[in-house]
Order: sequence, then structure tokens, then C-alpha cells
Amino acid sequence: MTWSSALKEAARSGLTIERTKLTPLIAVRGSAGVAIVIGLCLWRGDPTLAVSSAFGAFASGIVTFQRSMRPRPVLALAVAGALAVSTFLGYLAAAHTLAFVLLLAGWTFLAGMAWAIGPVSGLAGTQTVAIMLVTVTLPTTVLGALVHAALIFFGGLVQAALIVVFPVRPWGTQRDALADALAAEADYARRLRQDPVAAFDPAPLMDARLASTVTPRQARRRPVQLHGPRGLAERVRPVLASLADPVVGAPLEGPERDRARDLLGAAGTVLDAVAHAVRHAKPVRLPPEAMATLEVPATGPMLKGAARRSAYRLISLLADAVELTDEPVQATRPTTEAERGQGGRGEGSHLLRPSVPRLVPVALRALRREARWSSHIFRHALRVAAVAAAGYLLGTALPFGHGYWAPLASVMVMRPDFAQTYSRGVARFSGTLVGVAVAGALMALAHPSEYLSAGLAVVCVWLMYLLMRTGFSVTSACVAAYVVFLLGIAGEGWEQTVQERIVLTLVGGLLAMLSYALFPAWETPKLRDRLAEWLEANGRYALAVFDTYARPAGRRPRQVREALLDARAARAAWEESEARAEKEPVRHRGLSLTAAKAASAALATMGRVTMILEAHLPDKDAEPSAGAAAFAAALRPVLERAGEAVREERDLDWSALRAVWERWDAEDESQGVAVRAADLLLDALDDLAEALSPASAAGDPATSGTIPGPQ
Repeated sequence: MTWSSALKEAARSGLTIERTKLTPLIAVRGSAGVAIVIGLCLWRGDPTLAVSSAFGAFASGIVTFQRSMRPRPVLALAVAGALAVSTFLGYLAAAHTLAFVLLLAGWTFLAGMAWAIGPVSGLAGTQTVAIMLVTVTLPTTVLGALVHAALIFFGGLVQAALIVVFPVRPWGTQRDALADALAAEADYARRLRQDPVAAFDPAPLMDARLASTVTPRQARRRPVQLHGPRGLAERVRPVLASLADPVVGAPLEGPERDRARDLLGAAGTVLDAVAHAVRHAKPVRLPPEAMATLEVPATGPMLKGAARRSAYRLISLLADAVELTDEPVQATRPTTEAERGQGGRGEGSHLLRPSVPRLVPVALRALRREARWSSHIFRHALRVAAVAAAGYLLGTALPFGHGYWAPLASVMVMRPDFAQTYSRGVARFSGTLVGVAVAGALMALAHPSEYLSAGLAVVCVWLMYLLMRTGFSVTSACVAAYVVFLLGIAGEGWEQTVQERIVLTLVGGLLAMLSYALFPAWETPKLRDRLAEWLEANGRYALAVFDTYARPAGRRPRQVREALLDARAARAAWEESEARAEKEPVRHRGLSLTAAKAASAALATMGRVTMILEAHLPDKDAEPSAGAAAFAAALRPVLERAGEAVREERDLDWSALRAVWERWDAEDESQGVAVRAADLLLDALDDLAEALSPASAAGDPATSGTIPGPQ
């Protein structure tokens, strides 16, 4: 993609307004927290404190709207504490420009590194930089700084208290994540009716697993409906794929295929019903047609072999899903001491989430892992720290006043990747232009008092919370108007506010965009590394499954499960990198977008085949498979060499592994599931080798883009 195309795509993405589900009650609760804080400060007769304290409630409210599985009150309090600390430190250094610039650069660097912990931590870090820039413009003493910091923390405390006192749809995030996973599997079952090898994106299952990880206190209060269906959803998916696959499941044509299609359709109906029940906390309602389809026909089973086993397993799992979900939704199941001791590793136990203090070593390990020059997060932290310092100095030098708006605009739009930074920059400026124009016009026509200005500011906060997920340009407009009304409480002239905000926001946005052009962290050169990591993770998953066939007595389901989770994580990392690379104005670096998509499809097929094989794992008393043992022994060194070959742009060679499979195929007269799945696995590896061959990997000039900037 060329620079002009990349910038056009980024601008279009930033200005896009999406239709999404609105949450007016939650928006009312969040804006009420801001209103309470502003109202109390105005009641005490100090408009300046009202402006300062409002930012604490405002920022704490924003974080509670993010997609996090942490309890919302905990998020509000944690963010409020960080905001209070950053405010106090900023006040201590504000009187000395050099000291404040050094503090700002260091604090912004740490905030940029917070993206290594997670997106919510990254957003919280950005908010702490913003409040350091804004509130320190209000002169005060050290004691006054403590008062400001306490008021900012009080704003977060108010938000947390409102969440506890006025809960809106408790467990809603967890319910939605689990329901989305079940609905995705329902859609998968229906697609398998037409395409027996349809692809499935495991992202909903990953989100559901994240949502099911709870603290011990949450585990004692979690509704029964959220206990079992996720594990069942994990087990249903391979059974669906196994039933539909024409090689190890029902034949491609004939009565067996018709029966398989009926079962898949009924499974989709049942899974949709279970998803609806989980999402809305209601009992399951099933149509009688689906129930009739899931019964064994009066003429006897129509499926044979592995397909029949998959069908019986599917019917049993669907029955369990309905039974678990149809329990009383208000009942709770306590966490036993045994389950706590297992730490989420035992059958039916909880996935326990560490408390906030125990997250400190986890966060430190994440920061240490990203503290390297090649890390895009580390480069983002350096970039945003330099831009914040330069923007503050430039804004202070310009004759506008409120110079902090330039670095504030930069910090708020900058993200670790190119596309988000540029799209948010365009959205920020356009939204600010609209917001300050509308708010400035109202200020000019109405000349509102401080109480009316406060009311208009709260209305803007409510609109921002309500429309937060529709697009960054919309929220930027609401925030811009909010700031104009908020500064109006303190007596700032609206004419100066509008002019300053537009010019300095443009300056800050240009600084952010220029910084990424001069000091990028391109994802495109890393594509081969990500692809190799996905191949190696898939290989470990396949080896864990084949080892179970080779030694059934030593069966270790936990090892297979962990290998599957690693493969999913590697696939998610690849897809994230590929999505970023598609929007970057750089060369393909030896892997064109066409080759990347073909390789991705091949590795997805490899994972699907392994998953199907996992659905038919032998019992512990089954006979060991010598063919599976030989195949696994040959697969291990071949995959090790293949990972290096992908990174070094060398050809992939599976001939030795193919020879081992041919001997296994000749010796296995029963043609079991394992030998047939191994054949499909080899086909997927052949597709990968073809996708990464020099002719395919080189691509064509149309997909090359331009020469990348400095690394």
C-alpha cells in the first residue's frame, strides 16, 4: 500500500461512524458521577475545584466502559488512584519548566509501556498523562495539590459507589462474551451444512475464556448459567467439525450427509437458544422440531463409524448445555477449597483471576518482556514521550495560552500501530472542530451561568458515554464541547477557548502523525516471524494429540488443552499483525499479502484437522498406535526445521514426513481416524509450502507498496 492510499484509508477509518448497541442507563450512571462531583464543588463555591475534580470522575467513568472482565468498581478506583498520583506529581514540578518536561516525558514513557499489560491499562495510562497536563495549569500550593489529588480520587470513588449502589445488568459483560461464543458456534454449525470444511474464528471462544476467569469473590456470586456452558462450547466445536468433515465424518453425498446436515441445523438452533438464554438470563426455549431431529430415528442410526460417534457425542453435549443453562438463574454455586487449591486446573473448577496486588509481578514481567528495541510497544513509548515533551514546549512557546492542548491531542491519538494513530488523528481534529464550534456557538448565544455551563458539560459527558462505541470522531466532538463548557465554569472566554483548541489540536495531531512517519514500528517485516510462531504452536498441538494416540495409557488432557490455547494465541498474534500490515505503506519484505492469506488459510486448516482428531481421542485402555508414534517422532524435527525455514525464506520440505505416513497408511488396514487426519494434515502443510514458495511469496508489484521509512 502506498503512503497516499494508507493515509486515505486511515482518514476514512477515523471518520467512520458505526451503528452499535447503546447503553443509556449506564451512560446516565456515569454522567451522574460527574454531575455529583461538579455540583458538590460548586456548592462549596469554588469553580476552579469543580473543573479539576470533574476530570477524575470523567476519566474513571471512561475506563469503566472498556471491555474488561475486572469488576467495574475496582477499575474506577484503580484509575482514580493513578490519576491522583499523576496530578500530585505534576503539581510538584509545574513551577519549573525543565523539571515538569522531564517528569512529563518519563511519566508518558511509562504510560506508553502500559500497553504491554493490556489495552485497558494503556488507556488508563493515557488518561493519567492527560490529567497531568490539564490540572497543573490551575495554580496552587503543595497543600492545594493534595486537595486536588484527593478530589480527583473522590471522583473515581463516586463512580465506584454508583456502580455498586445502582448496578445495571450485573454480569452483563460475561454473559455477552459467553453468548457470543455460543452464537458463533451456532453459526458455524449452519455453515458446515453447506461447506463441510468451513473456517471458524476462535476469537469468541478466547473472549469467553477470558470472561470466565473470575476472582474468588466473583466465583462465589457468579450465576449458575455462567458455570458450565463455556466448557461445553469448547467441546462442541471439534465434534461439529468432525461430523461435517467428508474424510473422517459423514460422506459428502447420500443419506448420511443428509442426516448430518439435519443434526448440524438442529445443533445451530439449540446453541442459539442457549445463547439467548445466557444473554438475557432466561430459561432455554427449544422448538420441538430441533428436539425431534436430535432423537435417534425409529429406523435406527443412519450414520456409521466415526460419524456415528460424533453424532452421539453432539447430542449428549447439547443436552448437557440445555440442562446447565436451564437451571435457576439466580442461584449461585460456592467455590470449594478444593477448587481453589486446583487454581482452575481441575475438572469443573474455576479459572481464578489474581487480585490487583498479585497483578504487580505479572505487569512487571510484561513490561520487561517488551523492553527491547524491536518491540512496537517500546518504540511507541519512546515516540509518545518525545512528542509529549516537544508538544508541551511548542504549545508553551506559541502565543495562544492553554499550550497543553497540543501535547494532549498528541497523547490521546497516539497508539502503538500506524493505522490507529493516523485514523485517530484525523478523527480527533474533525471531532474537535465540530465540538468546539457547537459549544462555542451556544456559549456566544446563551452566555450561560456557571451552573448552566456545568449542566451542559454533564450533557456532553452523557452523550460521550452513550456514543462511545460509535466512532472516535463522535466522542472527540463530545469531549471538545465538554471541555469548552467546563472551562466556562471557571470563567474562561469562549472565543479564546475555541481558537486555541482548534489550532493546538491541529498542531498536536500533526506532531503525532509526523512522529510515526519519522520513527515507525512497522509490523510488515515481522510477518514471517509471526507465521513461524503459529506454525510451531500448531505443531506442538498436533504432536500432543498424536502422542495421545501413540500412548493412550499416558493420556494427559491438560497437555493437549494447553497446546490448543498456545495455538490460538499464536493465531491471534498473527491475525493482529496481518491486519496491521495490510494498512502500512511499506514493502511486503518477502511475504506478499496474497501469500500471507494463503499461508494463513493453510495453517487454519492444520489447526482444524488437529481439532477433529482431538474429538476422537482414544480411551486410556485403547491399544497404542505404532503408526501414530512413528508419525509424531518424524513430525517433531521436521517442524523445528520448518519454523527456521519460514523465517529465513527457505523452501519447506515435507517429503520425509510423507514417507512415514505412507508406511503407516499401508500398514493400517482399518483406516482409522488418526491415519486419515494425518493425510489431511500433510495436505495442509503442502498448501503452506506452496503459499510460501519463492514465486508466491514474492507477490506482484501491485501489492508491494513503497519503500519503508527508517527502522
